Amino acid sequence: MAPEKDSNGVSNYAFTIEKRFCDLPDTKHGEESDSSLHGDSNKLAYCVTDVPPWYLCILLGIQHCLTAFGGIVAIPLILSQGLCLHHDGLTQSRLISTIFFVSGLCTLLQVTFGIRLPILQGGTFTLLLPSMAMLSMPEWTCPAWTHNASLVNTSSPEFMEVWQSRMRALQGSIMVGSLFQVFIGFSGLIGLFMRFIGPLTIAPTIALIGLSLFDSAGTSAGYHWGISAMTTSLIILFSQYLRHIPVPFPMYSKDKKLHTSRVYVFQILPVLLGVSLSWLVCYIFTIYNVFPTDPDQYGYRARTDLKGDVMSQAPWFTFPYPGQWGVPTVSLAGVVGILAGVISSMVESVGDYHACARLSGAPPPPKHAINRGIGIEGLGCLLAGAWGTGNGTTSYSENVGALGITKVGSRMVIVASGVLMVIMGLFGKVGAIFTTIPSPVVGGMFLVMFGVISAAGVSNLQYADMNSSRNIFIFGFSMFSGLVIPNWILKNQKAIATGVVELDQVLQVLLTTSMFVGGFFGFILDNTIPGSKHERGILAWNKAHEDDSSNTLESGEVYNLPFGLSSYSSSSSWLRFVPFCPPGVSTSLESDALEPKRPLGHPEPPQLIIGVTL
Repeated sequence: MAPEKDSNGVSNYAFTIEKRFCDLPDTKHGEESDSSLHGDSNKLAYCVTDVPPWYLCILLGIQHCLTAFGGIVAIPLILSQGLCLHHDGLTQSRLISTIFFVSGLCTLLQVTFGIRLPILQGGTFTLLLPSMAMLSMPEWTCPAWTHNASLVNTSSPEFMEVWQSRMRALQGSIMVGSLFQVFIGFSGLIGLFMRFIGPLTIAPTIALIGLSLFDSAGTSAGYHWGISAMTTSLIILFSQYLRHIPVPFPMYSKDKKLHTSRVYVFQILPVLLGVSLSWLVCYIFTIYNVFPTDPDQYGYRARTDLKGDVMSQAPWFTFPYPGQWGVPTVSLAGVVGILAGVISSMVESVGDYHACARLSGAPPPPKHAINRGIGIEGLGCLLAGAWGTGNGTTSYSENVGALGITKVGSRMVIVASGVLMVIMGLFGKVGAIFTTIPSPVVGGMFLVMFGVISAAGVSNLQYADMNSSRNIFIFGFSMFSGLVIPNWILKNQKAIATGVVELDQVLQVLLTTSMFVGGFFGFILDNTIPGSKHERGILAWNKAHEDDSSNTLESGEVYNLPFGLSSYSSSSSWLRFVPFCPPGVSTSLESDALEPKRPLGHPEPPQLIIGVTL
């Protein structure tokens, strides 16, 4: 993302780093670059294979953790509603610690053995929807007494069995469903999948992820609309109106000694700043009893002392481990629903790989690297299911956007982020802190986050010809069906009665998952209704992922396996035909995958709405 110039001529960098730069092409397909972009404004401070100083790795690693904070924390908070954990803040804190730990572990696996690009792994909303659809089935509906705080004894065996039985069913479904992603990735079949999936399939699928979560956002925000509106306004203020305003921070370097450097804090951390300020206001209002103390009065859920005992009860250190909630169970309906989410996650990740490569000064990822990346993501979902996060993992678009802001594309920064998230998962107090965020503050964050996810899905239509009545029909029908059918099924759950209980459960989960319904209709109609590849947007979609620069790092330096594994695979004739192994390469290319290089990169792709806004 090319930085803009302020009126005072300051380049729009998140951090001012006086190092050598990796050039990025100024033009693409002969287009003239903007006159305001000149000098160092289109260069990388560190490319994908560079190793920045350790303190910079830690600093930028913390930034990436904070950038992913909203998505990682939101998932267990939403999932706790379906797990009957409305009034069990201690267990919610354990879920948050677990998802931080697993996200860090999967990030390290992806950067080391997967796609090997600076891309962060975290919880995914594509698996959240089928999970919530599964938990909405009659047999998993929360008992009425779990909604009453006075009747809930969080340490009683009865209550623990209520939520742990649901979690175990989710774990088994996620673990079995993730095996499909592992197979698709390591077998190289992802290329075959992408051949039939275009913008008219992806747009309704991603857009309906955000739109179908409107009820969660509305419920949380409705506990106090004033606090929710303040949170939303602050996030919008920081991310849109103040993002180009630098804030001076004191810094020290050997050359300049103690000096001030301008940091674009509002551009980097708008969600964290907005949530923190609203959280602080709620804390002050709670101290002075501005909010009511009666649970039945409006505004009570905005108090910050509702889960005050969580901080004292949460242990300082905790170690998440596989099977901590018991032995996972498998549900056929849950597995089929998770498969729909897994397919959506794979499609989204392939786009993130290409975007990340361009922003980090790397060549477009070759087939073997994409296969390996998807396979490792499937392995990450398997680990997330085993550890009991109630979710899987996927590549984070928000952090891909952060690469364009900081102009630091080194994968060692993401390694530092992975280590930091693992450490955060080991400190129980960290997860406990996040559970004390008042519901209206969370609701205000959801209003922005889910809206951006919906818009990011719709943005894929830029590749298709939306002057075509064919495309308008496909998108409109897919979107509307994805909203109508799940809503009707949820209100008429006894309508599906085929006589086969397992089939009823499968249909129940699939037809109440908006993302599946909309994506299914988009896929079928786009591949059956006659239309040229140009009209469907397939040509423009593929063109956006072309390698249009020959002055880049050799693929082997970026995407080869570490620790000499690529040398071994190239020396074995049969391993060269394995889809996730690199082809024969020169050993000089992999002598040290982290040696500082000076590649030419790619310009930023046009589709990074989530990363830019959040």
